[in-house]
Amino acid sequence: MNIIFMGPPGAGKGTQAQTIVDEFQIPHISTGDAFRLAIKEGTPLGVEAQKYMDQGLLVPDEITIGIVRDRLQLADCQKGFLLDGFPRTISQAEALDGIVESMGKQITHVINLNVDRGLLLARLTGRRVCKSCGATYHVMFNPPAAENVCDKCSGPLIQRSDDTEEKVGTRLDEYTNKTAPLLNYYEAKGTLRQVNGEQDIDVVGKQICSILRGQA
Repeated sequence: MNIIFMGPPGAGKGTQAQTIVDEFQIPHISTGDAFRLAIKEGTPLGVEAQKYMDQGLLVPDEITIGIVRDRLQLADCQKGFLLDGFPRTISQAEALDGIVESMGKQITHVINLNVDRGLLLARLTGRRVCKSCGATYHVMFNPPAAENVCDKCSGPLIQRSDDTEEKVGTRLDEYTNKTAPLLNYYEAKGTLRQVNGEQDIDVVGKQICSILRGQA
């Protein structure tokens, strides 16, 4: 099975991806991981990507697509893969179709995790990080014993600059404007399945596994 995970930031894609990896023994591939591997191994595309990243620039589509193509052709993807964070645009989705078709495969499932915007804001803005040891907490879901004090080292807890409501709202808007149109693309292909990401983590995981097994 060749799977794409979709959903806005904070929807729980990373958490559910681990469930799929454990259950079906296929690799979880994020664009960030694919970039790091290509750069570490010094591939031609990895070298090119590093040049853009060193300048703080977005890596062009053709390089991103090439890095994903190279990653999908590795041996661990023969039985399937789970893509997370790619594709982000219709043009990337069309390029991905070409890649998998050239490999004699197809995208079998596109799972979209639906979560209300208000809950996403609560999830993403509630994160707190220890300034001393880096331990992570959440004011709602995993609060420290004492407010704003790390349980492990008693260091001060801070909110990262990219976790403010303004920054999170911008990220959610960007997702809606740029990535959400992909839902129509995959719905037209008949591969899209919607999952309520607001349910308990275990319930969401079981529902996704049932879909992948053809039981739901």
